Amino acid sequence: MNLNRAGFNRPRLLVVGCGDVGMRLLPYLAGRFRVFALTSQPERRAELRAAGAIPIVADLDKPATLARLRGLARHVVHLAPPQQQGELDLRTRNLTAILPEGAHVVYVSTSGVYGDRGGAMTPETTPRRPRNARARRRVDAEQVLRAWALASRGSVAILRAPGIYALDRLPLERLRRGTPALAPADDVHTNHIHADDLAYLAFLALFRGQPGRAYNASDDTRLKMGAYFDAVADAFGMPRAPRLPRAELEQVVSAMQLSFMSESRRLENARIKRGLRARLRYPRVEDFLASVDKTGLSK
Repeated sequence: MNLNRAGFNRPRLLVVGCGDVGMRLLPYLAGRFRVFALTSQPERRAELRAAGAIPIVADLDKPATLARLRGLARHVVHLAPPQQQGELDLRTRNLTAILPEGAHVVYVSTSGVYGDRGGAMTPETTPRRPRNARARRRVDAEQVLRAWALASRGSVAILRAPGIYALDRLPLERLRRGTPALAPADDVHTNHIHADDLAYLAFLALFRGQPGRAYNASDDTRLKMGAYFDAVADAFGMPRAPRLPRAELEQVVSAMQLSFMSESRRLENARIKRGLRARLRYPRVEDFLASVDKTGLSK
């Protein structure tokens, strides 16, 4: 067997949290790395192998299961979300305990770390002021990874992702249910990135990401939330969502839905263009919607 062709001479890379975005990332890594994918679901092993990764069954919530990963790879793409409770990201803390010295980590965080900006433009230098525990756990993860990098002579590049969309991640069910959106006077600015483009940015950050630097992983879309729902509805020939003032909307949507309607910001994305030299497949949501027909099939 030709060991080079088999991939044994390639640098090792570990994908942590190989869900939808991780699976979209794997094709970029083919031929460049010997890829390992961490999964807590044994039934996913065949799927990961078919996509070109070597599956490793372990659980970030159970540190003892991570021992076999110690020092495995010097390149890591960390896509796993924090656990659902608490102020700290215990999963990221468990991960850093097994990373080798000098490793390079790409971490996909969230733009929620900025909190509510009242619609203001938001560069990466904006102070982080998370408003909920979900975002505070992400801030904790960023801080833990930066502290690990300083202590271990490693590096971390942070991608702060906004709303991730794709053909199977559009608010179609919400539109079918007729769930109301905010009235224009109360509406909030939103930010978007296609799942394929987020995977691409994670790949670029492996090679072009500056140590310790954060990047707003956002496209050029400039829509308020209601206008985004309208654009999706129009593209798929569906009725637009009804609009309600905030005081009335609070009575009919879930607390989780309301939380996403309570923060307004516009992300600056110059760093991904200049620093990562990214050219997005879908620069705006409208570009993606123009590529699908009303039944959701690619044109």
